[in-house]
Amino acid sequence: MPNAAMDSDPWDLRAHAERSNAWPFEEARKIVGRLKQHPKDEVIFETGYGPSGLPHIGTFGEVARTTMVRHAFRTLTGDKVRTRLIAFSDDMDALRKVPDNVPNREMLAAHLGKPLTCIPDPFSNEHPSFGAANNARLRAFLDRFGFDYEFASSTDYYAAGRFDATLLKMLAAYDQVMAIILPTLGPERRSTYSPFLPISPVSGKVLQVPMIARDVARGTVTYVEPDTGDTVETTVTGGRVKCQWKADWAMRWVALGIDYEMAGKDLIDSVKLSGEICRALGGRPPEGFNYELFLDEGGQKISKSRGNGLTIEEWLRYASPESLSLFMYREPKAAKRLYFDVIPRHVDEYQQLLEGYERQDTKQRLTNPVWHIHAGHPPRPDVPISFTMLLNLVSASNAENADTLWGFIGRYWPGVTPQSAPRLNQHVEHAIHYFRDFVLPAKKFRVADDAERAALMDLRDALSQLPPDSTAEKIQEVVYEIGRRPPFLDTSGKIKTRDGKPGVSLDWFNMLYQVLLGQEKGPRFGSFVAVYGLSNTIDMIDGALARSA
Repeated sequence: MPNAAMDSDPWDLRAHAERSNAWPFEEARKIVGRLKQHPKDEVIFETGYGPSGLPHIGTFGEVARTTMVRHAFRTLTGDKVRTRLIAFSDDMDALRKVPDNVPNREMLAAHLGKPLTCIPDPFSNEHPSFGAANNARLRAFLDRFGFDYEFASSTDYYAAGRFDATLLKMLAAYDQVMAIILPTLGPERRSTYSPFLPISPVSGKVLQVPMIARDVARGTVTYVEPDTGDTVETTVTGGRVKCQWKADWAMRWVALGIDYEMAGKDLIDSVKLSGEICRALGGRPPEGFNYELFLDEGGQKISKSRGNGLTIEEWLRYASPESLSLFMYREPKAAKRLYFDVIPRHVDEYQQLLEGYERQDTKQRLTNPVWHIHAGHPPRPDVPISFTMLLNLVSASNAENADTLWGFIGRYWPGVTPQSAPRLNQHVEHAIHYFRDFVLPAKKFRVADDAERAALMDLRDALSQLPPDSTAEKIQEVVYEIGRRPPFLDTSGKIKTRDGKPGVSLDWFNMLYQVLLGQEKGPRFGSFVAVYGLSNTIDMIDGALARSA
């Protein structure tokens, strides 16, 4: 079936998009409404990055989600309005604490308080600064995913005068900005607060000091240099100051004409304050929404400085980029654990959505996450086996290399090779990595009791009577028939079957996974046996019986 973005009439696609309840379209409609009130020739999206720590998976999520909204907007407007996505790095910010997950921490500690782009690269001599090193990492992983974006450096923009006109507006509106921020601060911070942070010519640090004088006509502020006690007058332009971050955020929105930017739920109050400052500067805050935070294994917020949670590299060691994009698409306003155990489900769900897309009409496709992940052009499904199945094949066979897995795959799907199915080949490599790192260390076989031994022997005998080329369905019938005996027969009547036969308790299948595979969960057992092979499965049952003898 051809792609929906190509086989549908553009007006039909647009009509469905205007009514779609997919969240990227809901967000894009906000921007359409904004343009109706304030027409302009170009819509600018922004994402922010603080390079005091390594880029993490949450950084990727913000760019991925914003890209989905951008594409939804282009669909709603027939791509007649020019769009840009700016990935902005606040690399002129001061280093306030040394991250836990970087080398040369003592060296970094000696530069606390300085702009990130004025601190040596702790990783190597490859980059001129710590900020530049992390910026390079940000751009590398955005490029790896093929995002269409423009990188912007705070240091470069301040120094080049890109913000000068808006900084002078900030100076003129100084009292208004102070009136917005001061009520939100404690007494101590209130006494030293200023929206402008001078860069000390003495120490090179970003100073958090009060302004003792301002001259709007000259475009200057005056402060006391902490190290010398001297009174210093400096212009607010040309990179000699930077703004406190809430003021900085608002200043950027005005200077760059930002129309859309999303932010984490922890920044709800900051978005509100920055919006008020933006209005004080004569601008209009961008559209956007607050997404929920990602949590690590212990339910703690993921932090770039602490390095908890998953990294981009870790996810891609075990799964495809598309599965990560699916994780980002799903329920952006719900808090989600971002840990290794969520990976297999998202790999398989992505494949199921891709297969379902082939059978959907235009309206349905626009609510399918793969349409948004692939900007309206999802590829055809070409992976004939689930990731969960691959994991169980690796687990059952203790496969140490891909050749072993391909032996099973080739027997069930003749003619499929790593060369003819490169995407499946990637899944095979990912499954082996995941098994070695997570499944194998936790693998624990349960010993079967007497009733379970009897059932396993019956299953062994029944499987041995089947032809070697039996289908997954036929094998599954046998598995069910053996399970329709005490103690696994469902006597409650709650489990309904299509053929009207008595149901089988989940305890039967849980026992098979725990005793035969050494894990709590597993695939549809008949499908697993069909791929793994009847003789191999019989040998596996014999091994379990020997362990419980």
